[in-house]
Amino acid sequence: MSTPTPLDADAVLWSADPGDRDGRPLLVLLHGYGADERDLFGLVPYLPSELAVAAVRAPLAPPFPAPGYSWYPIEGLETRDPAHITAAARGLIAWTDAAAAAHRTIGLLGFSQGSAVALQAMRLEPARFAFAVNLSGYVTPGDLPRDSELAELRPPVFWGRGTNDDVIPDFLVAHTTEWLPGHVELSGRVYPGLSHSVSEQELADVRVFLDKQLAQDDGGPGSA
Repeated sequence: MSTPTPLDADAVLWSADPGDRDGRPLLVLLHGYGADERDLFGLVPYLPSELAVAAVRAPLAPPFPAPGYSWYPIEGLETRDPAHITAAARGLIAWTDAAAAAHRTIGLLGFSQGSAVALQAMRLEPARFAFAVNLSGYVTPGDLPRDSELAELRPPVFWGRGTNDDVIPDFLVAHTTEWLPGHVELSGRVYPGLSHSVSEQELADVRVFLDKQLAQDDGGPGSA
């Protein structure tokens, strides 16, 4: 079993000061491979103002000369080790234990690697996270002990991806397509011509999804 690497509590960007965010729903942003906490923080103006937003930094440095940080090692497109992804998800959960106790609900939004970690964390702790947004990411193959619990709770998940995304292997897209509908309340969209990136239309769809989650927020799954 891989050991989780702790997240750096000082490498987190918050959308509000502590006194302005306590008690508000929390959305945690998880960037992709080779980026850092600043990457997705630029999405804050597109997100509902009711949310407190935290952009966290992944704990690992990719091999030189790749820039930024990573959630888990990638030796090649076909060699993503599930144990590493699970360890990264446990590190995220540990961070929420320390940092998110003041928030009544927690949602996750990840891009690429960050999405894989977000979905894995939801599988490890199904009642902790109210919803997830999966942008150009995937579900890690293999069974986890609480997958059946997740299938009973069926938290909302938005999945967006582009038709021209050549980064995520086809077998992972196929696995995610098959796995998600049986375990979550799935919504989302495939964007024609979009590569491994995020578009204005996708951000608009994410905003609709998040507004819906806020409207339905009643202190259910993900409550602190």
